[in-house]
Formats: sequence, C-alpha cells, structure tokens
Amino acid sequence: MNTTLSPAVRLLVFSLVAVWYGAAPEAADPEWRTWRGPQQDGQAQSAELPIKWGPENVVWRTELPGRGQSSPVLSGDRIFLTSALDNGRSRVVMCVDRRSGKILWQQTVWTGEPEPSHNMNGWASATCATDGTRVFAFFGKGGGLSAWSVDGEKLWQKDLGIFEGPWGTAAAPMVYRNLVIQNGDADADAFIAAFDAATGDEVWRTKRDDARGWSSPIVIQVDGHDEVVVNGDTGVRAYDPLSGKELWYCKSFSGRGTPTVTPAAGLLHTVCGLRGDTYAVRPGGHGDVTESHMAWHSPRNTSRDLPSPIVLGNQSLIMDMRRATLTSYDITTGKELWRRRLADAGTTGQFCATPVAWQNTAFFVSETGSTFAVRAGEDMEVVAVNKVNSKEDEIFRSSITPDNDRIYLRSDRALYCIR
Repeated sequence: MNTTLSPAVRLLVFSLVAVWYGAAPEAADPEWRTWRGPQQDGQAQSAELPIKWGPENVVWRTELPGRGQSSPVLSGDRIFLTSALDNGRSRVVMCVDRRSGKILWQQTVWTGEPEPSHNMNGWASATCATDGTRVFAFFGKGGGLSAWSVDGEKLWQKDLGIFEGPWGTAAAPMVYRNLVIQNGDADADAFIAAFDAATGDEVWRTKRDDARGWSSPIVIQVDGHDEVVVNGDTGVRAYDPLSGKELWYCKSFSGRGTPTVTPAAGLLHTVCGLRGDTYAVRPGGHGDVTESHMAWHSPRNTSRDLPSPIVLGNQSLIMDMRRATLTSYDITTGKELWRRRLADAGTTGQFCATPVAWQNTAFFVSETGSTFAVRAGEDMEVVAVNKVNSKEDEIFRSSITPDNDRIYLRSDRALYCIR
C-alpha cells in the first residue's frame, strides 16, 4: 500500500479534521444525490412511493441523447445523468427538469476514439454525485473526473489515466465533506484518490491491487470516526477519508469484486462477483482482519453477480444476474434461507441493475424493463410485476431513483418519471 499526500494540500486536510460535517455523505439530506442514496444502502423512507405501476403511471418520458447506464441523481428541481454518443466517441453530462422531464442542459465532457469496453457496460455507466451546488461525473479514460455547476458551467476536469482493461469503467464518485473520492480500479496503475471538490486539486492517492473493478466507495462510521470502504478483486478495504491511509482489509474468495458493499445491521454485506460467494465483515480493526472480523461466509453456486445486495429486515437478498435467481441469507449468520427463480431470464433479460427498497419491498429491474416488487419472509413473495411501454430496443441496467411520491427509471436511451 502506497499513499501520497500532496504537500500543497496538507493544510486543507488538517483543517478538515477540525470541522464536523456528520458521519457520512448526506446524512441529514433525504435527496438521492449519489449512487445508492443518502445512506448508501439503496433504502428509501417515503411511504408515498409506488409499489405497483404501469403505463398509466408514467408522468413523462424523455428521450436521452446517445446511450448510457448511469442512474439518475437528484438535487433541488434537477436530475443529473451521463451518456455516450457515437459509440463512445463523445461523452456528455446532462441535466433534466425533475417535474417536466425537459433537458435543461447538456455539456460535452470529452471527444475522441473510444477505449475498449464490454458491450454490457458501454462508456457512461458511472452514476454522478452532487453536493447540491456541483455535479461530479466520471468517464474513465475518455473524460476522467469532472465537476460542473448545477447550471452546466464547467468548473474543472482531471485526466486520471488510461484505466487498463477490456471492459471499461463504472465506479461512481462519492462526495465526502468537501472532497470527491474516486475508485480507479484497473488492470494496471489501480488507485483510489480524493480531490478537492472546489478546485479539483488532488488531496491524496493510494495504490490499490492491479485488477479491473467497478465497485463504488461508501463511507461508514466506526467508533466515532469515518472510513471509506471499497470492494475489489482481492477483497474489501477501508481507508481514512482524509489521508487515504489504508486501515484494514478482508480477503475475498472468488475475485472480481464488482458489487458495491451494502451496510446493514452493523455489518458490511459483500458479494465477490465472479461466480458468487457472499460474506459479511464487521467494520473496524487494523491490517488483515480476515480471521478476526469476517462475521460469516456463504458460498454461492452462481453464474455471475453484478447487482449489490439489498437488505429487507433480517434478510440479505442477492440476485444471480444471468439465471434470474434470487437468494435470501440471514444477515447475522449467513445461512441461506431460500432460493427462488424470480423470472425466466430468456424472456425478461438479465438482471444487471442493483435493487432498491422501500416500504419493506425490494425492486429488481430486468433488462427489458420489467420491475419485480418482492417482499421477503419465510419465502419470496412477488407482490407486483411492473412494466412501462418501452421501445423494443431499450435496455434497462440502471437502478431506480426514488423521489418522495415518484420514481425515476432509466433505460439506456430514455428516462421515465413514474408516479
């Protein structure tokens, strides 16, 4: 592990230590400003969000330029998204009016010859993050990390490298206090780094294991201090958010580390990604905590896991992307409680989107746009299968974004407001 703290910004870091901003990003703000929402666990609290919907519940549908898979994030009356045009030769960040669906502005971040990317990933998969005054977008090699005002003015842009690997990038930036933290996993020169949100100056950079990865960082509070936690090919690692110092790591089993860690019930619920395996980690400790802090480990005989876990009550639900099979695990012991086929993947398409939950119901979106509303008890209960009149060539791989009494559902080429 190698951490570099820029001398020019040490004063900034030390001044941050003296200021209290809360335990985690957006802790007191209900807006869905970042990947997986205010608590970074995919949970929404509103009792007015819909459970069942159909074409008659679509308030508006907006055709988006190009193709993209970033999930919508919200601030005030605005929605922020990214997209890639001309088969990745142009990358844009855009703003959509929350109530009307009108595209308010669209700014080009980068143009050029596209880097390699998996056909299921594309070039605009990383969800934006916003602090309410700025919007942060990450595009990997073709665009790096950039900051924009909510009115579309470019504030700064950083070239973060080539991100060696055949499948592209997808890790979302995360706002912490006045820093933007970005996971830069790749087959070479992998890193995690923090940048001043106002200027783009690099505050710290820490070397990570060289392996492709797409997991987004989260922030948790442990014994009165904050830690940045990131999944990865070799396991889960925690860092000091102000200095980048690696605090602890827990080794994984089957590699890849695509899904983002889900915090719940004092544990960090983790899916390896490459042919499954799930485990839970007690946060905290120092150095290698694999033996001391792994609460449980449960093998998974799966094809490939992309979605992150979602927790309902005492159950952690994990979707097998290709087989459309949903498995429930006891969150305290890891015991498999039940395993059920949710749908015929040959008909619905795969389940790539990470689920969200509200009103004790989890929502799983298939590639064809069918959203399965599931409750978890002694067995799986499907309470609704929701659809919109999408076009045949639309592909749904983004997560739902809840918003008080409505939701936003994005396909690769359109954004739906549903109420």
